[in-house]
Amino acid sequence: MYYSPDIFIKQSSKEVQSVEGEPKALAALADYCRQRAKQFGPRTVALSIFAHSLGFVLFDHPRLLHPSTPHHRPATMSEFQPVIVIDGKGHLLGRLASTVAKQLLNGQKIVVVRCEALNISGEFFRAKLKYQAFLRKQTRYNASRGGPWHYRAPSKMFWRTVRGMIPHKTARGAAALERLKTFDGVPPPYDHKKRMVVPQALRVLRLKPGRKYCTVGRLGHEFGWKYQDVVARLEERRKVKGAAYYERKKAARRSLAEAQKTAKVDDKVKTELASYGY
Repeated sequence: MYYSPDIFIKQSSKEVQSVEGEPKALAALADYCRQRAKQFGPRTVALSIFAHSLGFVLFDHPRLLHPSTPHHRPATMSEFQPVIVIDGKGHLLGRLASTVAKQLLNGQKIVVVRCEALNISGEFFRAKLKYQAFLRKQTRYNASRGGPWHYRAPSKMFWRTVRGMIPHKTARGAAALERLKTFDGVPPPYDHKKRMVVPQALRVLRLKPGRKYCTVGRLGHEFGWKYQDVVARLEERRKVKGAAYYERKKAARRSLAEAQKTAKVDDKVKTELASYGY
C-alpha cells in the first residue's frame, strides 16, 4: 500500500496558506513544504508525495528547478554500490571510458581489471600510427619535466583516456578521478569479487562482424610495456585456481540439494527456517 496525495501550497505576499488534504503523518513534511514555498517567493509550489513503507521521496516541480537542469528523480545512495568491479576484456576503449567517466562524476567508485584485454576498433597498424603521433607531442623546453607523460601500461593508458573525459583540474573532477582504479590482470582481492560488463561498450555488440580490432595490451607491448608475459602467466595461474574453486562450488551445491531433498524436517521447523531465509 502507498499513499500519493497531491498537495498544493500557495503563498501570498506575506503568509503561507494551510495545506489541503494534509494527513497527520505528513505534518512535518508539510512544514518542510512551507519552508520551500517561503524560499522560492510568491509562486505556487506543487509537490507530489510518494509514501512508502520505507519513507517518503519528494519530487520538486519543474518550475522550481534551474531551466537548464532536466527534471528527473535525483539519484539516491541506494542506487549506488560501494565499488563496481568491471572486467575490461572485450570492451571498446573509448566507449567504456565514457561510461566510466560519467559514473565517476556521479559519485560511483569503479575498479577496472584486465585492461590489457581492452579493444580498439581498427587494425593494429592504424592504432600504432596514432600512438606514434601521440608520442611526438612533447614540451619544447624540457620534455623530462614538462610532459606530457606517455604511458605504456594498458591500465595507465585507460586511466589517461578516462582523465581526458573528466574536468580533472577542478576539485570535482579530481575527486571523481580518485574514485577510479585500473589494473592489468585481476590482482587480489578483486579475483574473488563479482566482475561486471558494460553492454553498450562491448565489441561484439558494437562492431560489425568481421571488422578488424586490436588490443591495448599489444599496443602497449609494442611501445615498451615490459610485463605482458608476467601478466599472462599470473592470469593463467588465476584461471586454474578459479576453475578448481568453481568445481568445488558445484559439488557443494549438489550436496546441499540432495541433503534438502532427503532431510526429514517437520512443517513447523520448515516454517521457522523459512522465516530466517533458509
